[in-house]
Amino acid sequence: MVDIETRSHRARSPLSLAWSKLCRHTMSLYGGMILLALYVLMIFADFVSPYVYYEGAKDKSFFWPTIVHWQNAAGNWTRPFIYNGYRLTDANFEEHYVEGRPENAALLSERLNLKPEEIDTRTYPIRFWVHRGPVRKLFGLVESRVHLFGIETEADSLPLPGAGPSSVKGVPENKNPPMLYVLGADHLGRDVLSRLCYGSRVSLTIGIVSVLISFSIGMMLGGISGYFSGTTDVVIQRICEMMMMVPGFYLLLALRSSFDAARLSSTQIYFAVVVILSFIGWAGMARTIRGMVLGVSNSEYVLAARALGGSNFRVILRHVLPSTLSFAVVTATLAIPAGMLGESGLSFLGLGIQDPEASWGNMLQQTMNIVNIRYYPWLLAPGVMIFVSVVAFQFLGDGLRDALDPRTIVRSASKKDTVE
Repeated sequence: MVDIETRSHRARSPLSLAWSKLCRHTMSLYGGMILLALYVLMIFADFVSPYVYYEGAKDKSFFWPTIVHWQNAAGNWTRPFIYNGYRLTDANFEEHYVEGRPENAALLSERLNLKPEEIDTRTYPIRFWVHRGPVRKLFGLVESRVHLFGIETEADSLPLPGAGPSSVKGVPENKNPPMLYVLGADHLGRDVLSRLCYGSRVSLTIGIVSVLISFSIGMMLGGISGYFSGTTDVVIQRICEMMMMVPGFYLLLALRSSFDAARLSSTQIYFAVVVILSFIGWAGMARTIRGMVLGVSNSEYVLAARALGGSNFRVILRHVLPSTLSFAVVTATLAIPAGMLGESGLSFLGLGIQDPEASWGNMLQQTMNIVNIRYYPWLLAPGVMIFVSVVAFQFLGDGLRDALDPRTIVRSASKKDTVE
């Protein structure tokens, strides 16, 4: 029996073969689609998030996810809307979320020591393409106040100088404005969903950037070590061994602690974390590449390139390192989650991205208190995002490993594709 599809592979490019094998790896496709959705969310964070990452309400600390209504007081279906929410504390010091409905006005007025007319009992429709909040630059280029969805209030119609509604001169600050909390609020009354969107820009990029830097260093030093051998090989390998002897996370903490966080901006902290993650991640890659280059450096095409007068640097870049590219791609995909977890660990301990800037790691700081997890479980949302991202990268890396392995052959599952 001869497999027609296997026979036709002889005329197909390696990239085409790899794509065919990857398409048959279901879990890797799911992982790739999840990562694609997360990175699209990251790119359009300014537009998708209902609020800017630093916007909050003082009286809505740890506020519950907002209840969305689809029926009006008469019981008729209508556009989805919300009521303003209030926090009440009973005799047992238990907190309760009470909506500002007309029937709750008397209770809220009595418990909050407010006049009945001071209780906000209005409805706030949820709309798409909402113009609200401070002016910001989409992609750093286009000034806009448009959000994908949200609610509009009177403060949104006021001219804003760019720092939020409460900064408008002559307008009193509303400590309990109506807010649409899809995933609840944090300790400063900031929308968790919006901060997740903005935090993805740090958590999803820092792993990729650090891996690109560390793998570039590792591949170059590993290629030089395996190609030249001798004294050069010994020196580079001893340096790699010294780097690998030091526990990675403790070295990460020590290097990060050497920076003065009070004098660094969030951008500078971001690049400092990237450099640190790159500094501790290249040694293992260099040793692996060195072993692969040792087996390739005496191949016929490498010897032919030398005989034709190619420089050592050209031979390494054009003929030696490309033979390790498939391994490097797979390893890089599996190493990106390590960079994400490293940044999350630093930010969780207060040594990474600093508040009010958002990252998934520093958003988890509030979960260090077990009481917060019990009463406000939505604070674990960044942890869920980290888990989903890491698993998606693992699935994708597993599929790429099989797809880029030249020893595997894609066989058709249909009996119609086989002949005698």
